[in-house]
Amino acid sequence: MDSVPSDGYLPGSVTKSVKILVVGSFGVGKTTLIGSVSEITPLRTEETLTQVSEGVDDLTGLEGKRTTTVAMDFGRITLNQTLALYLFGTPGQRRFWDLWEGLASGAAGVLVLVDTRPGRLEASFEVFDQLEIGTQMPFVVAVNHFPDTVRHGAEELRTALDLLPETPIVDCDARDRASVLNALTTLVEYAVDLAGGSTPARNTPAPQKVIS
Repeated sequence: MDSVPSDGYLPGSVTKSVKILVVGSFGVGKTTLIGSVSEITPLRTEETLTQVSEGVDDLTGLEGKRTTTVAMDFGRITLNQTLALYLFGTPGQRRFWDLWEGLASGAAGVLVLVDTRPGRLEASFEVFDQLEIGTQMPFVVAVNHFPDTVRHGAEELRTALDLLPETPIVDCDARDRASVLNALTTLVEYAVDLAGGSTPARNTPAPQKVIS
C-alpha cells in the first residue's frame, strides 16, 4: 500500500474513490475494524450502554462491552496508488437498522462481519435478512476471530448463513490492519469481477479463505 501524506490528504495519484458499507450484528467488531485500518482519525458515534438496553441487546459473549455505535462509523483507506475506500460502519443494534438504507446509498459493496463464538453466530441471521431487503450490492463475509472463536467447517458455515457458493468468505482479525486490508481487497476484487471490470492491483498478501 502506498504511503499517505501525514496531513491526511489523499495522494495526488488517487483517481477513484469507492464507498464501502461495513455491517454486522451488535458487538461483532465493526468499530474496531474501521479504527484499525483507517488512515485518518475515524469518526465514531458511540454512546455508553445504559440500563435501558437491558433485556433488549443480547450481551451473550459481550459482557465487557460498555459502548455502542448509534449512527455510524467512518474511515478512509488508500487501497492502492489510484484507489481510496471510504468505509461506513452501520449500527449493530436492531432498533437502529433503519439507518442502513441511507448509509448504503452509493456504496459499491458490503463487508459483512460475523462472530462464530458460542451463541453469537445466530445474531448474524437477521443481518443477512436486512442486507437482502435493504441492498442489492455484492458482499463478502469476514469471520472476525476472537480468542474463543469456534472454527466451523466450510460447508457448515455456508449452510448456516445460507450463502451462495460464489460468495467469498475470509478469515479476519478486526484488530489487525493487514488482515482487514485483505478482507477489503477481496471485497473490491469481487465487486469488480461481478461488474466485469479489471481487478485492481493487490498490495497485500492474499487472504486465507475459509471457503474456496
